[in-house]
Amino acid sequence: MPLGAESLLDVLAAHDVEVVFGLPGVHNLAIWEALRKQPGIRMIGVRHEQTAVYAADGYARATGKLGVAVVTTGPGAANTLGATGEAWASGSPVLVVATDIPSTLRRPGAHRGVLHETRDQRAMFVPVTKAAFDVPSAQELASYADKAVRQALRSPHGPVYLGVPTDFLSTEAPRHTLAEVESSCTVPDLAEAGRLVAASSRPLIWAGGGAARSGAGSAIGTLAAKLQAPIITTYGARGLTDSPLVVRGPVHAPPVGKLWDDADLVIAIGTDFDGMMTQNWSQPQPPALLAVNIDKAEANKNYPADVTLEGDAATVTAALAAAVSPKEGACDVEAVNAEVRALAEADSPDAAKLLRALEGTDATIVADMCIPGYWIGGFHHVTRPRGLAYPVGWGTLGFGFPAAIGAAVAHRTIAVVGDGGFLFACGDLATLKQEGLPLTIVLVDDGGYGMLRYDQQIANHTITGVDLTRPDFAKLAESFGIPAVTLNGFGDLRTALDASAGPSMIVVNASLEPPLNTSPRWYRKTAT
Repeated sequence: MPLGAESLLDVLAAHDVEVVFGLPGVHNLAIWEALRKQPGIRMIGVRHEQTAVYAADGYARATGKLGVAVVTTGPGAANTLGATGEAWASGSPVLVVATDIPSTLRRPGAHRGVLHETRDQRAMFVPVTKAAFDVPSAQELASYADKAVRQALRSPHGPVYLGVPTDFLSTEAPRHTLAEVESSCTVPDLAEAGRLVAASSRPLIWAGGGAARSGAGSAIGTLAAKLQAPIITTYGARGLTDSPLVVRGPVHAPPVGKLWDDADLVIAIGTDFDGMMTQNWSQPQPPALLAVNIDKAEANKNYPADVTLEGDAATVTAALAAAVSPKEGACDVEAVNAEVRALAEADSPDAAKLLRALEGTDATIVADMCIPGYWIGGFHHVTRPRGLAYPVGWGTLGFGFPAAIGAAVAHRTIAVVGDGGFLFACGDLATLKQEGLPLTIVLVDDGGYGMLRYDQQIANHTITGVDLTRPDFAKLAESFGIPAVTLNGFGDLRTALDASAGPSMIVVNASLEPPLNTSPRWYRKTAT
């Protein structure tokens, strides 16, 4: 009979897991030993537990597959919470496997002082996960692992915690046979939705992260073409369709916001209308709202829908597209896009140079919570599904570089980060070099926390705590064996990107003003 660690990995392999990100610790070494015998799963050892989960999240966003992080007990598990929260807020399918102290040393209700002991490790994860499980016995380890994986991958997606007492990993544990799961793609009654659509003359499609995760891009493109409806995409849905009706800019830009104001029907697909996209819900309730969502409550919690079609976004949208009649006339989306481009050029010529440097790239772009990242999240035209990862679920500064490590396992990746956020995880330059990942870091150095400096300026505060002592970033990268170049401004960025191949860094000395999609510049006035 296999040991618990082997049964755990068998379950992961059966679910087509090909890579795991982790950090060894005294309580999880049995998993590392079992990985040595499991050739189908690649273990990427990182330098901080938070990186393990960020990387798992980045991998999940880039591929649509399960991201897995394996960490150790107590402080190791606790180190993951910020990254787990980002995965939760962004709906990423991530499994966090954390060991716990030996079951034989645990006493209910007592903290005994065992190495790495936490009073209730699982409880730390409950607020930032979709589900959290403690394995009750070695015999049930594999079945609980299966349940945790299925929960993470079941729509709506999200991170799941699996706590495993360390002694279960070295105890004989039966293998678990995965049950066949029947897919249920039912389509609700479309009659009421059809009447709403038929009555509209200026429909607008708003597509969110749930639409992207379900692969609804093709169906949305078909529906938009039939209705001649512009498509606004949220940050999580950038690139989901190549339809010419996609609006290439954020709803925070007045030409795009006007599409919302002028629409007599909004068709919301896979979105919950979060505060970041709606300028804290200062967008007016549309005259009519049709929601397509896997979860009716989520669809209606911010803007109540007149009709909700509950089900998988791709399946339901395809059925809706087939059921509705074509409409004549169309919004001139190309003119809107030209207006948005001109607005961005006038607002910040330097940011426009950054955006032009990234045009047409087939690399996955991972942007951090930094001013260059805000410009990319709002104004970069993403040309394929899952081509952008941007941490506005929870807004976790420091996401960009470690999440890009995960994305780079699957695709050529560009991480756009600031000097402040990059320092959160700069030790994982060692991981980047060790694994030889196709990742280029574009590090924009503006001398500290540029967004917070701007916030202090507009509040008439004294500039405090945001101007940072930094290393010579190019030399830092080179000390890890990673080639680096330094540019003054964005003018030569595209040339430098074209010349970069494997692990590399491009340091850009530049300072940008925040774009319209950052809350201090929202044009709809509301409390931030």
